Amino acid sequence: MNEQLIKYIQNHKLDILNNWLEVMRTSETERIQNIVSESLYVNVSSDFVDTILSSISNDKDSALFVERLDDVIEKVVRLGWPLTYLTQGVRNIGQVVFEGFVSESSSRNDKVETELLYEFDGWLGPIYNQVVEKYGNSWENTIMLQRVALQELSAPLIPVFDKITVMPLVGTIDTDRAKKIMENLLQGVVKHRSEVVLIDITGVPVVDTMVAHHIIQAAEAVRLVGAKCLLVGIRPEIAQTIVNLGIDLNQIITKNSLKKGIEKALEITNRKIVHAESEESL
Repeated sequence: MNEQLIKYIQNHKLDILNNWLEVMRTSETERIQNIVSESLYVNVSSDFVDTILSSISNDKDSALFVERLDDVIEKVVRLGWPLTYLTQGVRNIGQVVFEGFVSESSSRNDKVETELLYEFDGWLGPIYNQVVEKYGNSWENTIMLQRVALQELSAPLIPVFDKITVMPLVGTIDTDRAKKIMENLLQGVVKHRSEVVLIDITGVPVVDTMVAHHIIQAAEAVRLVGAKCLLVGIRPEIAQTIVNLGIDLNQIITKNSLKKGIEKALEITNRKIVHAESEESL
């Protein structure tokens, strides 16, 4: 790499950063700047620019550079910033450094600038590819972790009374989620020694044939492990849909609210809610 270029970058890092920030403000990063604080944007940008510039005097495949690049990209992914911030950022670093160096160069001519462009391509081209690859890997890992977390939260089984548990469902139910519901349901029934399980579909916007089929399967599976399943939270429009589709829920006890479902569950377990008399009536 051109020694004069390396010296220029080392002596003008702050100017390069400031010029880069100005160039980036006129690009596609306005949305990012509108949703985060100025200090956060500048700090992350400073880390990014400094990391890229450090590679010009070090091996861009060195462990230290790779670690720094990984840290910056992971931070960008966590913040939800798009890949264009990084790719546009790499290109703009090249533009800012090239223009600044050429303007200060005493030997400006087409041949020198052409050779310099080849050097820039050899420097930033591989880094550009690294950034795209690492962003993709980090984004996939983040999505996978989020998916696992959502799956764990998508079908919770909550013990509300001794031998009585509730599974509140919110959102649409697809095949993958239905499998998770079944797993959590059966494991939870055994773990909590439940005799009655209430599946609350108050938060499920649509109950079609597939959803009803999964619920029936879940109820049958619960019965096979020695517990009883109640379906609660059936709104009038859901009831009408079930009737219109000809779905048979005769084998499942249904209630229109969680409150009535819990009352029924207590009845099944030979208990009931008793209202204590006030002191005045005594």
